Amino acid sequence: MTDSLQLRSEYPLQELNTFGLPAVAEYYTEIHAADQLEQLEQWLKRHPMPLLLLGGGSNLVLADRVPGLVARILIRGWHRSDLSASHVRLRVGAGENWHATVEKSIEQGLYGLENLALIPGTVGAAPVQNIGAYGVELKDRISAVEVFDRQEQCLRDLSPEACRFGYRDSLFKSIEPERYIITAVEFSLARQFTAELSYAGLREGLGHDPVTPKRVFDTVCRIRREKLPDPTEIGNAGSFFKNPVVSADLYQQLKHRFESLVAYPDTDGYKLAAGWLIDQCGLKGFSLEHVGVYPRQALVLVNLGAARREDIERLARHVQQMVQERFGVRLEPEPRFYP
Repeated sequence: MTDSLQLRSEYPLQELNTFGLPAVAEYYTEIHAADQLEQLEQWLKRHPMPLLLLGGGSNLVLADRVPGLVARILIRGWHRSDLSASHVRLRVGAGENWHATVEKSIEQGLYGLENLALIPGTVGAAPVQNIGAYGVELKDRISAVEVFDRQEQCLRDLSPEACRFGYRDSLFKSIEPERYIITAVEFSLARQFTAELSYAGLREGLGHDPVTPKRVFDTVCRIRREKLPDPTEIGNAGSFFKNPVVSADLYQQLKHRFESLVAYPDTDGYKLAAGWLIDQCGLKGFSLEHVGVYPRQALVLVNLGAARREDIERLARHVQQMVQERFGVRLEPEPRFYP
């Protein structure tokens, strides 16, 4: 029998969001098993209020006070089954740590996630953002997402197509953000390793020695540590802005004005490197009181100490304005501002 919900009021969230913002939840609970979600729904029917689902807190910018109920998803689990001679299904609980899951999959001889190493957060949060790095997007590794459907009041599996994955986007983020609670994610992973080396920085980092899954994993970790701050040491939410996609015409205009423009072909035109745009505005290392742009990676905004939501909003607006004025391109934040 699963334990009943334990609710606490005025619960501090500063240690539960990677920006380290001093948020306080009106109510807080933890979900350790999927069958607790029915209890959660029953409680919310009796006490109607907003619900925020919390994983690793790595993609959130929280207000000082978070109204309603914050439910931290801590569902564990790891189950593998044969899909074919070449592939295995791996179903992982939503509350499992993402990086630890990548590492464990490699140890068990299951390949496909190694390029996504060291991304902060939980397994359940990964599909919401459709995380991606070094030439791999999560959507290409998912075979199903197990959810609790709050509308139908049941557990069900959603296919990758039903998840409506896009660039750092999904059904769960922008289409029906209130309907589903992710309880597990199922991956289709290969028994034989095939390296994804389309990202030039990763190829260069690997050098000329034989490429193995562990070497890809270790190289990705090293590159990320060189560029990105550890949230346990400097509060941040990782990449703060999405790489903007522009039309081919605008790309050609910008390329004519800025010969060193960093961009990649995209189905809708060209994807510009947001970090490069910010860097060209002279903002790398820039600070506004309690917040700043990380000196090693302009795409990352950091908490320099005692930052609050309004400080981050002010810095983000300044960065957006500078890039808009110089390049005529609007940057869109990647983290979710709540509420």
